[in-house]
This record gives sequence, structure tokens and C-alpha cells, in this order.
Amino acid sequence: MTGADAPPAAAARSRRRGADLISAVYAAVLTEVAETGVTGLTMEGIARRAAAGKTTLYRRWSSPTELLIDAMLDAHPVERPTPGATDLRGDLIEALGQLVAWIVSPAGTAATRILAERHSHPALAEALYSRVFDVRGGTFTSTVLRHYADRGQLDPALLTPIVVDIGEALTLKRFLDDGAPPDEQTLAAIVDQAILPAVGYPPPAST
Repeated sequence: MTGADAPPAAAARSRRRGADLISAVYAAVLTEVAETGVTGLTMEGIARRAAAGKTTLYRRWSSPTELLIDAMLDAHPVERPTPGATDLRGDLIEALGQLVAWIVSPAGTAATRILAERHSHPALAEALYSRVFDVRGGTFTSTVLRHYADRGQLDPALLTPIVVDIGEALTLKRFLDDGAPPDEQTLAAIVDQAILPAVGYPPPAST
């Protein structure tokens, strides 16, 4: 069989290298865990979905869960507040927007499956927090709030565990209550009515 006659999966295996291969493998493991759950996750299934050789995966990752954690880290958003700390409200709304986009992404779905099976796979759930969430800054809005505190724009003593959880918790609650992602108006209301007052900022003036 010539290269032109090779099946598509075989052709993809022969062409992909480096970053392209890694991207395909990461996409495959996120889709696979969403469909099979953590218990059903195998290197064989990931390799088949990624059109990659199983031995190629084992050269880099010792187990499917190690691969899953790397994919989750790669897909997790990073908050990027304004360098001069000049727009706390806007930066917080943007951070919550990143949360909403992540919730509905393959990585968000995968996180839901991991946490739903945390009693069966506690080490994986712990790794999700310590090697993904914590590495990327913790709770959504935490990076923004610390950025402003470090630059003297708000009192760091106000950043208690409850306060840094407010935005994420309320966004997730609205998502669960409404069965749909919160819109930007709702995210702005969470910022204006909950986060800003909690860190000593007055709500924006009505227009």
C-alpha cells in the first residue's frame, strides 16, 4: 500500500509530530474521559481517538491519568489582569468570563467527571487541585485580586478564603440554577454586588 492509499488514521500518525501530536493527544484524552469517565479511561482508547501509537503515549506518560492531568493543565485559563492594576471591575468580569468559557469547554467537562468520581479516584482529584488549579492561580478571580493587593490597590487582609471564592461560587450557582452559562450582565452583577463590596470597593455609579 502506498502512502497515498494509507487509511486516514495511519496517515495522521505518520504526519503528526511534536506540538501537533501533543495537541491531538490532549484533545483526545479530554473527550475520552467525558465519554467514559475516569474508570473507563485507557491508553488504548486515547491512542485510538488521537490516531496515535500507544507506545508513543507511554514514552511520555506513565498512565492515562498522568496524561489527563497534563491536558487539564494545558487547557486551564490563566488570568491576565491589567499590568498597572487600573481596572479592577473589568479584570474581575473578564476572569469570570474565562470561568464560564472553561465550564463549557472539554476541560470543564473533564473536571466535572473527575470530581464526580473523586471517591473512587481521590489521588486524581487531589492532583487536579494541586497540579492544575493551584498552579494556574487557584480560584477564578484570585489572581486578579492578588495582583491588585500586591500593588496597594486593596487591603490584602480582606482576601480571605471566603472572599476569593465569592465570584466562582456565585457563577457556578447561577449556572446550576439556570441550566445555562451566565451572561456578561450577570457576571457584572456578581462583581458589582458581591466581590467589589467584599474588598472595600464601592459599587459603580448608576448611569
